Amino acid sequence: MSERRVTMRDVAAASGVSQATVGFVLNNTPTQTISAPTRERVLRAAKELGYVVDGIARAMREGSSRIVVLNIDASLEGNYSRSYISGLDDELAKNDHILVVKHGHPTKQSTTQLQHMVAPRGVIDFAANYSSGRELADGGWTDGLAAHTAVQVGHLVDHGHTRLAMALPEDATRFARVRLEFARQAAERLDLPPLAPLVLPHPDAGGVEALREFLLEAPVTAIAGFNDEMALRVLKCAESLGLRVPEELAVIGYDATEYAALSSPGLTTVHIDADAHGRRSARAILGLDASDLVAAPALVVVRDSV
Repeated sequence: MSERRVTMRDVAAASGVSQATVGFVLNNTPTQTISAPTRERVLRAAKELGYVVDGIARAMREGSSRIVVLNIDASLEGNYSRSYISGLDDELAKNDHILVVKHGHPTKQSTTQLQHMVAPRGVIDFAANYSSGRELADGGWTDGLAAHTAVQVGHLVDHGHTRLAMALPEDATRFARVRLEFARQAAERLDLPPLAPLVLPHPDAGGVEALREFLLEAPVTAIAGFNDEMALRVLKCAESLGLRVPEELAVIGYDATEYAALSSPGLTTVHIDADAHGRRSARAILGLDASDLVAAPALVVVRDSV
């Protein structure tokens, strides 16, 4: 049989104060002034007794639980998402909230179901949050998706390439289309023609022929991958076509996954530290100031493919 749950009444008895005072201390009620010795006594008693806040009761009082849900599609999991989740989780934990990560594409029905079942403090759509740059004043051109994409394009241009393409998966998501649009805008800012879209299947499913036909129609000298996986597809297909990389075709990835270092030639890619982005999202949901959070700039990990 499980042990009896420790209640606020137990904490009150152990610390010699009323239940109301215990509630004020444990909920850190801003409208109540509790002396430092009393606060310390209550917190010590709660810790010694192993008191755990009743989440359901608190959710009823506050109108929502202290759970934040992050929806993320498996295709977007990588270095950026890991650092984003790390920052988000840590910042929420500092403020007594819990992060729940839900994998898969969110639908209206699943979001409504979540609201009814756990009454989350907030629900974050990872792809929409990153691609919109809505947490940034300039839409992401400072340290969001637009700026990160511009770093990828700029590296190719710095190496003398002016005819560029972006390799996209067959089932291009809204996120992939936004990346392509930002890449085209970045090229336009550099007085270059828009990046040509290259829908590239897996090398074993027609990718080699797709790259061959594409290069005949659009004689580009460099290809930017939607992510590292797509860039690695380009490398494999280029090898099958006998193309020398980077002499005949330069290739750059995006998101600096561990696989980028395992290819031959090694894949040049873009590394993004999104810890500050995750913390910024947490504070936005909690209504806290985030002006002190400065995101690290995107960096190019230089290898042999450009």
